[in-house]
Amino acid sequence: MKLIEHPIAFRLFLIAWNQAQGMTSPKVHRDMADWLHARWESGDRRLLLMAFRSCGKSSVVGVFAAWLLYACPDLRILVLAAEGSLARKMVRNVRKIIEKHPLTGHLVPANAEQWAGERFTVARRLELRDPSMAARGMDANITGTRADVIICDDVEVPKTAATADKREALREKLDELNFILAPGGTIVFTGTPHSWYTIYANEARVEIGEAEPYLKDYTRYEVPILDAEGRSAWPERYSVEEIETLRQRAGPNRFTSQMMLIPVNVEEGHLDIALLRRYSAEIDYTKELDRLEIGGRRMVDCCAFWDPALAGRDASVVAIAFISEDHDIWLHRVVYLRKGSNVDPLGNQVGQLALLLQMNHVPLLTVETNGIGATLPKLLRKELGERNIPCVVMGRPTTDNKNTRIQEALDTVMAAGMLHVHEQVYSTAFIREMQEWTPKSTGGRDDGLDAVASALRMRQPRVAPGKAVGRRTWQDSSKMQTAKTEFEV
Repeated sequence: MKLIEHPIAFRLFLIAWNQAQGMTSPKVHRDMADWLHARWESGDRRLLLMAFRSCGKSSVVGVFAAWLLYACPDLRILVLAAEGSLARKMVRNVRKIIEKHPLTGHLVPANAEQWAGERFTVARRLELRDPSMAARGMDANITGTRADVIICDDVEVPKTAATADKREALREKLDELNFILAPGGTIVFTGTPHSWYTIYANEARVEIGEAEPYLKDYTRYEVPILDAEGRSAWPERYSVEEIETLRQRAGPNRFTSQMMLIPVNVEEGHLDIALLRRYSAEIDYTKELDRLEIGGRRMVDCCAFWDPALAGRDASVVAIAFISEDHDIWLHRVVYLRKGSNVDPLGNQVGQLALLLQMNHVPLLTVETNGIGATLPKLLRKELGERNIPCVVMGRPTTDNKNTRIQEALDTVMAAGMLHVHEQVYSTAFIREMQEWTPKSTGGRDDGLDAVASALRMRQPRVAPGKAVGRRTWQDSSKMQTAKTEFEV
């Protein structure tokens, strides 16, 4: 749409408004204004403005919306926020700016009905069905709406990002914006990350199936409260000493996420993934010596657990971990089995699992026998026998509290730096589950976490039943092996 012939720069528009209100314009706001203006003038139509909490980014973007209507009165602007009340707050603020700014009084319409609280229409040339500006919450129906500019102001908050289901619903809602945005339109996101799996991440989260960042095509502008040299972004309001006090009060996760704009789980999780020791080495099995190593370290035991599921929300997960001679734990695989078709869902999973056990030289697998698991050990033994795979299968019910089981299995080994995790595991949902888990967690996604905890609790030496094709013996650390050589020493 056509702009007025000579609109003043947004920075000057912002300064004029602040002066009219008896306020100053701090450098952090002037820099935001310059960036927004430059991006608009250059034709960038996908913008992400991230700034620390209480920085005033929503206020600056509200003035920017007023400037856009001043420069092009025919624009239609939609404000989307996590809560409808927050979106309406921005719209009301923009309406007041237009009423009182020295450059926009002519935009106030003669018809009072066009000047409502959560939607208003300025005096414009075109007759359009949609108002100049409207507010919607994330739970509102936006079907049939059309907009030239969409402002997504703090759409990611704990209410919309605390769990995997909520984050998925948020993305589905935001995907609808492509259907209401006019050709050539602009979308501006403002906010701070509330999860490691934030929509604002600049790298794909492969463990949740992302091949690219959600906002991959967006031009980004980030304003953390401290720059790389440790200087305050708004020294007139936040001294370095006050920022340190804020850090202590907010806690490390919340401060890192909300003030430094680094994605982490905002809730103070109990299991710190920074304590994990990531590795990429694969299994090295020497048949002649019946010896299994990972990264040159000899493994002396293995604990593997299958927590099965057929349908519904629960995942069917297998965890395989090895124990090295120095008692460190090597979590080598966490696999979320495909549930397969309705024709043979059990057979599909059993086939996947048999191949997994063979590839990883697993000597013994424990299967949770609660519910559907009661019949699975027998089915799996049959499958392994037909494939001639030497692995013992044991059934075991679980009766203790899941959260207690997870805490007891992982707390100590993580704190001691004993838990090594293969990079394959980082591509699964396991890391996400670990980040979000707390001892009081209820109803969250924790199937992988539970399978790993159940496996680790069984890492003590066991006597397996004899119903198996045979048993691998590499884990017997007491065995002595003598290798024949063809050279003289």
